[in-house]
Amino acid sequence: MHPTMLATFFEISRTAVGMCSAGIALFLIGVWATKNEIAEARGLDKIVALSNLCFAIPLAVFGALHLFGPRFVIDIVPVYMPWRLFWAYFVGCALIAASLSIATKIGVRWSGLLFGTMMFLFVALIHFPGALRQPHDRIIWTIVFRELSFGGGGWILAGNAKDGWRGLGKSMLIPVGRILIAIAAIFFGVEHFLHPTGLPGVPLKKQMPTWIPGGTAIDYATGAALLVAGGSILLNRKTRTVATWVGGWILLLVLVIYGPVLVMALSDPGTAVEVEGINYFADTLLFVGAILALASATSRSD
Repeated sequence: MHPTMLATFFEISRTAVGMCSAGIALFLIGVWATKNEIAEARGLDKIVALSNLCFAIPLAVFGALHLFGPRFVIDIVPVYMPWRLFWAYFVGCALIAASLSIATKIGVRWSGLLFGTMMFLFVALIHFPGALRQPHDRIIWTIVFRELSFGGGGWILAGNAKDGWRGLGKSMLIPVGRILIAIAAIFFGVEHFLHPTGLPGVPLKKQMPTWIPGGTAIDYATGAALLVAGGSILLNRKTRTVATWVGGWILLLVLVIYGPVLVMALSDPGTAVEVEGINYFADTLLFVGAILALASATSRSD
């Protein structure tokens, strides 16, 4: 059924329906592509086997946002760039293509590399200059480190792919991604202790719902886990085990906290609220994908 028809039936905006439909479609594709790997994995490796799936779903969601709701992203395109609407649609198509590649593990050496490079360009051209203009704005700095961790996750996927890069390419992609994810984890961990009332995982503006018991304790626990993970990854000690546990913990938070937050946002008549709820869910799931990608790229003997 076309997203416009679904939006009319459920009284949800066309943009939100498009984003949700893309995420569900990639979920089904990813599960089908990785069903054997997940079935054969044992113990914690079942969580690690979800890395590509967790990474691909948000890319499809964000791609659909660019295609169905370009007005939400066009203002981010630098004013000096010509054809700003074209770039919004172009990035949307690129994200959809990358999500399909990563979910099916076809051509990940290129999709991961190019997605990571795109994230680094976004940081260099958009987010980091904005952070320098507002150095005391923690949200902008959170976005800078978030995007760097996403790019690092993409490079790790490219370096660890079966058809991945060899030699210098692989020896550069995975270490760079590992360092960027570690720095982001440490920054996010500190933010959880400084602002223990926000949603856990990627610490942005949205606050923890009051109906969640022990919200502050969850934030402190998540912050401690991220600090431990960041230190472990930087020191390259027990990286696979720690990254798997922390990735699994944040994935659980995505399901039990961000899931209901998403449902509540979709019940709001405002398109902006709906898109915000979907973005929070997808952002945190993509961070999970980056952490689990690092776990997958780390040997079991570490």
